[in-house]
Amino acid sequence: MGIHSPQNYMAFAAFGFHPVGASVPWLPSGVRVGLPANFNSTPDNMVGITNRVVLINGKPVEWESTSGAALKEALMFSPEAQRFALARKVAWLQDSGPLLHATVAPACLAGACAYGVGVKQVFGLYGGSAVLRAVVSLLALALGAVSYVLASGAVSQRLDCRSDWCAASLSQDYAKGGLEFYDKLLSRNRTLRTLMGPKGKQMYAPNGNLFPASLLMLRHAPYTTRRDKITSLLKDGKA
Repeated sequence: MGIHSPQNYMAFAAFGFHPVGASVPWLPSGVRVGLPANFNSTPDNMVGITNRVVLINGKPVEWESTSGAALKEALMFSPEAQRFALARKVAWLQDSGPLLHATVAPACLAGACAYGVGVKQVFGLYGGSAVLRAVVSLLALALGAVSYVLASGAVSQRLDCRSDWCAASLSQDYAKGGLEFYDKLLSRNRTLRTLMGPKGKQMYAPNGNLFPASLLMLRHAPYTTRRDKITSLLKDGKA
């Protein structure tokens, strides 16, 4: 993975706990990569984590409690894990991730419209019952909605896995940082599952993966799967 135009990348301070990115690098305005405050924390100085109020179920997290300490530890990343997280975000931007996500909806809508028009033309419904035309239109819209859900999830998962591969294949240090990154994400989610109570059990699996919003809507590849792919990359000597 190479950055052809470093001047097109600009950093800013992000509020959350993970890198964020916007735009695509080949636009004149370039891209913006957000660096979270916890990336400025070390085991001896966790000010990037503890200097803010994090509310869970309307109550601030007590960082000195057992669960708070576990969450604090999960939010602190080594330099290798930080480099991996930033590299995968840059790879995602270089693959035009925001643009690909934005094109899924109009592509599915155009496909649904083409399907509806085609069916009406083939069966000669334009000169027939308006009710039948309405039924075909509804079926086309339903097909478009299902296509959007499936295509959106497929695009997200493909981008996730490719970004991980691009970052982890840079070197063994990046790959090991990737393992730590996903181990920390899983640990964070397990801690949040406990802190959030019943709502946490609805959102997070016992192993730390996110529960999908629905059976059809698996928006991102599971963290355990992504971690295992990096492990395989290390074992195969491709990192």
